[in-house]
Amino acid sequence: MTKNPTETFTLGHSPDPDDAFMFYAIAKDKIDLRGYRFEHRLEDIQTLNERAQRGELHISAISIHAYAYVADKYALLPCGASMGDGYGPLVIRKHPTPNIERSTTNQEADARESLYSGTIAIPGKMTSAFLALQLFLGEFKFMVVPFDKIFDAVESGRADAGLIIHEGQLTYARSGFEKIIDLGEWWKRKTGLPLPLGGNVVRKDIPPPVRRDISEIIRESIDYGLTHRDEAVAYSLAYARDMNAQLASKFIGMYVNEFTREYGETGRAAIRKFLADARDKGYIDFPVEVEFVE
Repeated sequence: MTKNPTETFTLGHSPDPDDAFMFYAIAKDKIDLRGYRFEHRLEDIQTLNERAQRGELHISAISIHAYAYVADKYALLPCGASMGDGYGPLVIRKHPTPNIERSTTNQEADARESLYSGTIAIPGKMTSAFLALQLFLGEFKFMVVPFDKIFDAVESGRADAGLIIHEGQLTYARSGFEKIIDLGEWWKRKTGLPLPLGGNVVRKDIPPPVRRDISEIIRESIDYGLTHRDEAVAYSLAYARDMNAQLASKFIGMYVNEFTREYGETGRAAIRKFLADARDKGYIDFPVEVEFVE
């Protein structure tokens, strides 16, 4: 297979403001696409994880947890990461409790105690949020719910707590919920590293020169968004569920940053630590070889 600059690639990503921001320049032909064409496939992250397991898309956003199960088919691009550096997915509950000052250690112990006996609504077993919660809590009872229905599951009492990703991290309080634990904050205290949540992958059957082209195009798209931030944020608002422009801009700032431009040694170390800890604790039952497009 030789390099064919007229080739069309399927590009899967979430219908979220941070992904829309990242891929804005590609979607709107703001940069040189080197003759390639990209068909955008917008799916929730659990669906993208499942499609990657089947090798269906040429390029896709996936959970770092899911990468363990697709590493035979896909390599990680060195750009496009979603990293929570001291923040990340939240576990929330419905009923507020008295605001008592506690030490960090006691907060974590209290969180574990309050979560052991109940059922937690999670957005998918392949999400990095679920793996992070397993690393924090150990075994627990859970039910799988679409990420945008988790508030409903907790509100209705079907679940005692919910594992929140995407915009829910910013909107839970105004929706009447209380934070039990921030898993990105816990991970940072535990390891000193950002919590690796999502990345972009490209199929290994695509020739290396084309993979490098794809990597450069996506990096240029991210750079374009960061350089033309107001323009890219305005485009992303169409994907900002329950968020005004201010909240959407804040959310984009959380997950499109220097780690998104390039993992760097810190980002790569975070992925290896995350997957190695999962392996050590038996949540992934095989070693994972992390391969980047160089």
